[in-house]
Amino acid sequence: MDLKPSKLYRRHHSLFSPVFGWFVEFRATVCFQSRRKRRKDLAPRMRFPGVDDELQKILDANMDEVPARRRAREAFKHFQLGIDHILFKTPCDGLKIKESYEVNSRGIEIFTKSWLPETSKPKAAVFYCHGYADTCTFFFEGIARKLVSAGYGAFAMDYPGFGLSEGLHCYIPSFDTLVDDVIEHYSKVKENPEIQSLPCFLFGQSMGGAVVLKMHLKQPKAWDGAILVAPMCKIADDMTPPWLLTQILIGVANVLPKQKLVPQKDLAEAAFRELKKRELTAYNVIAYKDNPRLMTALEMLRTTQEIERRLKEVSLPLLVLHGEADTVTDPSVSKLLHEKASSSQKKLKLYKHAYHSLLEGEPDEVILEVFNDIIAWLDDHSSKQFIFILMNEDF
Repeated sequence: MDLKPSKLYRRHHSLFSPVFGWFVEFRATVCFQSRRKRRKDLAPRMRFPGVDDELQKILDANMDEVPARRRAREAFKHFQLGIDHILFKTPCDGLKIKESYEVNSRGIEIFTKSWLPETSKPKAAVFYCHGYADTCTFFFEGIARKLVSAGYGAFAMDYPGFGLSEGLHCYIPSFDTLVDDVIEHYSKVKENPEIQSLPCFLFGQSMGGAVVLKMHLKQPKAWDGAILVAPMCKIADDMTPPWLLTQILIGVANVLPKQKLVPQKDLAEAAFRELKKRELTAYNVIAYKDNPRLMTALEMLRTTQEIERRLKEVSLPLLVLHGEADTVTDPSVSKLLHEKASSSQKKLKLYKHAYHSLLEGEPDEVILEVFNDIIAWLDDHSSKQFIFILMNEDF
């Protein structure tokens, strides 16, 4: 019997091969998740040098709920801070670091952290919004130290469901609500007498860039400027399921919103250009490493579509930085943001050959270049804003 596919099948398979490929991956994901639930002995995660069996058991635990994530971070943090990455080579002398948990108006316990110069007043306050699946307790620890060494105060939080904050891991039932939670906490921080008189800037990476832009659209006059590093104004076409599969996922999301069923390529491989630095992402033990949850993926898609429609409404001073070789978020939309934003002060810089994680996954010289660009922009805009504040106080 001839088992070769018919010409008709071959023609349609060729025509719909991207959709077909995504569908096969989606079906395989569903089957894998179903099998995984039935298994009691999941394969352990990566084994780190110097980790004993007891700690390995903590790291291998299911991280869906926050107690497991908090245990893992507490047990592993001294390993994290010792990794061989340029961000962690900044001396931490002269830093005043504070970690706390605060219950917000929705009754959710939020993890927050601040880094301030110990003996001097900061030039300005920088409020950080982290990316998808991430936390403010790993790579941003190094970024914050570098900001403080340049004279700035840094403030960060984990969104509900991310990092050390309460909630189902990496589940976003409403992006608007997530943004409101960030606004609530950072507005409270800005009321602190030590911060009140300072220029205040937002700093968003990847999905955090979308959080920053949504915050600005909700509070057009609240911030003195924003730094956007590879902002999620649009998810790159290569990372987005085809239209037909997207419609299927939308339908399934209404029934199974929390399920980890969205096919996804290896984010670390797509985001980190240097192999050695890519391997260090494993040390971010409380980062979300499974397939995206259906509602989370849908909310991110809806958010990027909204932002893309409202680029002209962006009016605050902007620094937009993006790698030209980024296949996670689309650099062409960063160009469009720079072109369409109504901001009187806006700057775009693209880095040739650079991937998505400009501050974590590039060669050291690129990371330092990006950092120097950020500090130069902050120095310029914080001094301008400080003069503006002084003039207003005089009047």
